[in-house]
Amino acid sequence: MFRRKVSAFLLLTISVFLFGSMKPGDPSFKIALLKYNGGGDWYANLETSLPNLITYCNDNLGMNINPEQGIVEVGSPEIFNYPFVHMTGHGNVIFNAQEVQNLRTYLIGGGFLHVSDNFGMNEYIRREMKKVFPEADFVEVPFNHPIYHQKYDFNNGLPKVHEHEGNAAQGYGIFWQGRMVCFYDYECDLGDGWESLEVHKDSPENHIKALKMGANILSYCFSN
Repeated sequence: MFRRKVSAFLLLTISVFLFGSMKPGDPSFKIALLKYNGGGDWYANLETSLPNLITYCNDNLGMNINPEQGIVEVGSPEIFNYPFVHMTGHGNVIFNAQEVQNLRTYLIGGGFLHVSDNFGMNEYIRREMKKVFPEADFVEVPFNHPIYHQKYDFNNGLPKVHEHEGNAAQGYGIFWQGRMVCFYDYECDLGDGWESLEVHKDSPENHIKALKMGANILSYCFSN
C-alpha cells in the first residue's frame, strides 16, 4: 500500500476508485501513463516501459502494483485514481486552463508526476508546468536527496541512459509546501531505459540502472 500523505479529498477519491471493488489478493493500486495534447508523442514508450518498471518493483521491492498500466488524460477526473503518473515524449506539450487546474489539484492533493524527457520536450514541459505552479520553479535535486537513496543508492544522481546532447543527466523537482510533487529526469531518459532490451537495444547494465532508479522514484513517492 502506498503511504503518501494525502488530503482528505484525494484520499477519499482514491479509496472509492481503488479500493471499493477490490477482492483479497488483488493488486493494491495502479499507476498510469499521462496522455497530453500539443503534438508530442505521449505514447512514445507505451508498450513496455511502465509494465517493465511495475514488474521490477513487484519482484524486487515487494510492491503490489497492478501489472496493467493505466492511461489517463491530464484533464480527466480519473487522474485521481492513480497515486503516480508518468509522462514522456519528444515534442510539444500544451495544457489548457482546465487541465492546468486539474493537474494542480491532483498534485497538491497528494498525487505525484514523473516526467521523463524522451528528447525534445524540455522547453515545453518547463513552460507548461509553470502554468501549473506559477509560484514554483524546477530546482535541481541534490545527490543526497532521499529519492536517490531508497533501496538503491545513486550517489552521483541519475544514471545516463541515452546520450541526447551528451550532457550530464540531471534530476529536477517541483516542491509545494516542502513536498516534491514532480520529478523530472533530463538528459537521462529513464522511460526509454525501462523499455525491453530489443526495443532500444540499451545495454543490460543501463537497463537495470534505469529500472533501479525508477524503483527509487516509486518507493519515494509511496513513502513521503
